[in-house]
Amino acid sequence: MSGAFAALRAHGLAFPEAEEDHPWGHTALKVKGKTFVWLDETDGLFSLTVKLPVSRDFAEMFDFASPAGYGLGKSGWISCRFAPGEKPDLDLMKRWLAESYRAVAPKKLGALLSADE
Repeated sequence: MSGAFAALRAHGLAFPEAEEDHPWGHTALKVKGKTFVWLDETDGLFSLTVKLPVSRDFAEMFDFASPAGYGLGKSGWISCRFAPGEKPDLDLMKRWLAESYRAVAPKKLGALLSADE
């Protein structure tokens, strides 16, 4: 498990009522049964997929980000892929995890995150 994978997994699991699941061999962090981030690390390639209703257009400016497949991109889901040796901006990825969490969590739980997340 890479440092980025471990750091983002731990960060997401610290959100209120977040749980981990492993459908289709990937790591999914969920709140109330709804996925807010997909994390994967296969063959050294690290990827995450998050729902960004606010930051989607900004995210698409980065070479590592693109609309998620399976039609999810139309709903604001973005996939970020990092080749072996690439170091993701963890602060940015943590903010995107928080945005995705707020997008899928019940409002009551989303409001529990600090404003700077």
